[in-house]
Parts: sequence; C-alpha cells; structure tokens
Amino acid sequence: MGFSQSIDATLLGVLGLLIGSFLNVVIYRLPRMLEAQWQTECADLQGVTLPESNVFNLIVPRSRCQKCAHQLAWFENIPLLSYVFLRGRCGHCASPISLRYPAIEFATAALFFFSGWHWGANATGLLWCGFAAALVCLALIDWDTTLLPDDITLPLLWAGLIGAALKLTQIELHTALWGAVAGYVSLWLIYWLFKLVTGKEGMGYGDFKLFAALGAWFGWQALVPIILMSSVIGAVVGLVMKFSSGLREGGVIPFGPFLAGAGFTAMLFGPQRILQIIGL
Repeated sequence: MGFSQSIDATLLGVLGLLIGSFLNVVIYRLPRMLEAQWQTECADLQGVTLPESNVFNLIVPRSRCQKCAHQLAWFENIPLLSYVFLRGRCGHCASPISLRYPAIEFATAALFFFSGWHWGANATGLLWCGFAAALVCLALIDWDTTLLPDDITLPLLWAGLIGAALKLTQIELHTALWGAVAGYVSLWLIYWLFKLVTGKEGMGYGDFKLFAALGAWFGWQALVPIILMSSVIGAVVGLVMKFSSGLREGGVIPFGPFLAGAGFTAMLFGPQRILQIIGL
C-alpha cells in the first residue's frame, strides 16, 4: 500500500467511525419515525386527531441511555473510545451497553477504509462508502423489524444508476439499468409464484427494491451470484436458528440481511468470487 493510498484509506476509515455512530441512530430511530408517520396518516384518513408528541427524528432528542434515560455527554458518544472507557456500561446507571453499537462503528470504519484503499478518497471511493453505509442500515433495520425502508432502498437504487451514468461504478449505464429491472422483476415473479402456490407471502416489496439496487450497482450479470449466495447463507442461518429455537414469533427470517451480505461480498471481492465462495 502506497503512502497516498494509506492516507486515503485512513481518512475514510476515520470518517467511517463517525458515520457508523450516526448509523446506530438511523437504525434505531428510522423505523420508529416511519411507524409514527403511518399512525398519523391512518388517523388522518379516519378523521382522528392524535395528541401532540415530543419531536423525534434523527437529530432530536439527543442520544440517551435506553435504561435510565440519561442524556449522553459528548465524551460518552465518541465512536469506539467511549465504549472502551465506559467499559461497556452506562456511566450513570451502569447498565450494559449493547456490543452492537461499537461493532457497527467498527464495521463501517472497516468498509470505508477498504473503499479508500481500493478506490481512493475521491468521488468513486465516497460513492462506495455511501453504498456500504446504506447496506449496513438496511441489513440491521430489516433484521430488527423486517422492514426495508424506501427512504434508503430507493436512494441506493438511484445512486447506482447515477454512478454508472457518471462512470464511477465501472459498469455501463445500460448494464446497470437492466440490472435494476431484472433484480426487481425476478423477485416480484418469485413472490407471486410463491403466493399463488402457498397462499402466503414469502418476502416483502423491500426485498425487490434492494435486489434492484444491487443490480444497479453491479449489473445484471451479478444477480445470479448474489441471489445464490444470499439464499444459501439464509438457508443455513434459518436452519441453525430453527434447531437452536432462535426463530422469532411466526418463524419469520428477513431476507434483506442476506442480500446485503452478498452485496458486501460483491463489493469486496467481485460478483464472480461469490460463486467460488459457495462452491460453484
């Protein structure tokens, strides 16, 4: 790794730590913001006025302990370091802080570092940093809530198409466009076939949009490797959770995290490497 390459990677890695801290906020708050919005819309349709509630968005209120509601000071909110200094516990009530928070910060920093090392601290590198951040959010929001918000999937899809148009993602625009079309339509057809045969919904529309977004970023040729890898890993995880009694109520396992995992693999190693990883 050259000196300039090291600087680029380090700068984006530090940026990734900061963004990872913000992603923790997005992952927790965005589903609750959407739920509040849906409740308001339903109430409006029914002609009901809901009582006013406190402002709740990605900025307000400030972060606080989930157990004692202690508002975090700036020194308690430093990515990774605060978790280490606080020894993984709230500085006010000593309740354990989930390891997931520093894990997300570290993973985001690592992905940003890779982007800086592979593409540089330029438009292409920053674009792939955005791709990584979006997938981290989508994977964890879907795992927690079985939701893949349009607020993230649709910008991710458009970013892939725009990146191809500006020649930032190393695939032609027509390849990205047909990747998006094929990604959406393929899962849409599988959804309806499964529903006609079983009478049940096997996945949600968010999965179609996420797969379309991956098609826009990697092209239609990458869709088969991505869906194969996500399906294999999803089946393995599902079996493990079933035999370990880890399935949630209704036995639902969101598909989005496995699509995101395959997307990360395609980002790091390339789509064709996926086939080698799963032995094809």
